[in-house]
Amino acid sequence: MAALSQFNYQISGNEGGHKLVFLHGLLGSAANWRRITPAFEDRFHILTYDQRGHGRSFQPSSGYAPQDYAGDLLQILTELGWERIHLVGHSMGGRNALEFAHLYPEKLLSLVVEDIGVEESQEAQDKIFRLLDLVPRPFSSRKEARTFFDQKYPSLIPFEDDPKTMAAYFYSNLTEVSPGVVDWRFSLEGVKESLRQGREKTRWDLIEGLKLPTLYLRGGNSKTFSEKMFQETLRRNPLIQGKVIENAGHWVHFDQPEAFIKALNEFLTLQT
Repeated sequence: MAALSQFNYQISGNEGGHKLVFLHGLLGSAANWRRITPAFEDRFHILTYDQRGHGRSFQPSSGYAPQDYAGDLLQILTELGWERIHLVGHSMGGRNALEFAHLYPEKLLSLVVEDIGVEESQEAQDKIFRLLDLVPRPFSSRKEARTFFDQKYPSLIPFEDDPKTMAAYFYSNLTEVSPGVVDWRFSLEGVKESLRQGREKTRWDLIEGLKLPTLYLRGGNSKTFSEKMFQETLRRNPLIQGKVIENAGHWVHFDQPEAFIKALNEFLTLQT
């Protein structure tokens, strides 16, 4: 478990309110939630942070299984003195949130999982590996990187739902690591290990073992979390509430932020 000082984190909102934590997805960072958290700051004390290997947090050479991420969250909560929380996780963050609920259920008041299933998926791994491998990093400058992602990369990934958005997202994940060297701000090997560890086997036990208020959100157009898997998730545990956000893909809170906020607010209101 890593110390709080090893993470880039932000705390905002009402110190007297319930504790609310958001976990970003693969290749993401705490900044992914900046359009969402202001809607809850009047009632909740909110934590967002870059998970290990991402953003400006520490990047160990190994330790990227869901239980490693869950252990990090436990350590962070212990250092902050936060006893019980409402937890929201998107994509990889959703898997890590499920693992946290499995290992430390006494720490949770409620759980929200955004657009991720528990099934094994070599296809999902291969797709992201391919997206990453098509980027000829490092770049010599941000200008060179911008030209590549604006003019060339979208045509290299016709298999992606929204190539231009993916190109812009990847560009935002670059930083100048040294003079004349622009590269990923995340740990590439850490990202790949996260994919392998998170998708290595199907984990219905995580779903069936949930005994706390849980909301599962799916983007209506998502190819990452199919309607079939969504319905199977709800069937496996009748305690889980489910909601589909229409006109949204895998990034529900980005594609339809107002609908996401409304669904999350309605759920959390019932739990507080």
